[in-house]
Amino acid sequence: MIIRTLTVAVAAATLLAACGSDSNDTAATDEAPASDQPVDVQEGFAESITLVTYESFPTEGTPINDQLAAFTADTGIDVEILVAGDTGTMLSKAELTVGNPEGDVMWGIDNSFLSRAVESGVFEPYVADGLDAIPAQFTELVSNGEATPVDFGDVCLNYDIAALDAAGVEPPAGFADLADPAYADLLVVQNPATSSPGLAFLLATIDEYGADGWEAYWQQLVDNGVAVTDGWTSAYYELFSYYGGDRPIVVSYGSSPPFEVLFAEEPLDTAPTGVVESTCIRQVEFAGILAGTEKLVEAQLLIDFLVSDDFQTELPLNVFVFPTNENVELDPTFVEYAVIPDTSRSVDPADIDANRADWIDTWTDLVIG
Repeated sequence: MIIRTLTVAVAAATLLAACGSDSNDTAATDEAPASDQPVDVQEGFAESITLVTYESFPTEGTPINDQLAAFTADTGIDVEILVAGDTGTMLSKAELTVGNPEGDVMWGIDNSFLSRAVESGVFEPYVADGLDAIPAQFTELVSNGEATPVDFGDVCLNYDIAALDAAGVEPPAGFADLADPAYADLLVVQNPATSSPGLAFLLATIDEYGADGWEAYWQQLVDNGVAVTDGWTSAYYELFSYYGGDRPIVVSYGSSPPFEVLFAEEPLDTAPTGVVESTCIRQVEFAGILAGTEKLVEAQLLIDFLVSDDFQTELPLNVFVFPTNENVELDPTFVEYAVIPDTSRSVDPADIDANRADWIDTWTDLVIG
């Protein structure tokens, strides 16, 4: 979701606080107690469970971690976080360890990678307690309980308003502008083989130009000097001009602007970054139980907790994504500055499933060589 950084998010959350801001059988599934029922670890639960997640999930010092501590207080089960890289890298590692996973629950597989994870047998199906608070538009993506939808947002082109103004360049209105020589050497994207926003952006261009036109478009981007990184963090915090790089246009999220407003060193009345709404494509993230875990019931309890009202309430201002739990009321600041397009792009999951590998291979040949 989808705005992420490890070091910056932790530091920002600390600043905010300082300012006063405030096995797969049915029986096993049915026997898991609801996460809102305090239980004693002495009843037989494991003392700890491992949550595998992407590189910029907050690991300490934020309300998200306070919520995980509350889960521990209620259940006696400590949650250890294992950072496994960007989404594509995290999934590749999980595929290599199917049946003997590095952890027990995985957070962060999105709808563009979901079918690959399911086909690889990465997840143990489970229908979470509390799923009735999640709208059908999300749950229908995992109709058999393959994973649990936990957040959503939109991957979009973002731009540094001041940097473009200083260069005398208008913000791009859409995909076509990026191929114009006026935008040469201004764009940085992520590799779709390793990055979920990178894959989402590739899918958005396929939605725009179709199966017969997207390759020619990407060739134009290559000719116009597009830069590529392996993940979102390096693109946004190393090459994006707002953080000192030389690229004023980056693939990021519709929820990036409120992050910049809330965590700016000096108070801001307007967002310093903008979003090209016509490029936005919807991204849904999932959490799932890793197949082969020896802590199945504990994993079920954690999944239940991840969709609970208390935990979901902390997602917008800590992970900068929208909660899937429709009971959660969004913070007004987040609503004011986040971009929620009237219509988000999407690609049929069946098309993604059938073509993802070929699309990524073709993109790699075109862009990386």
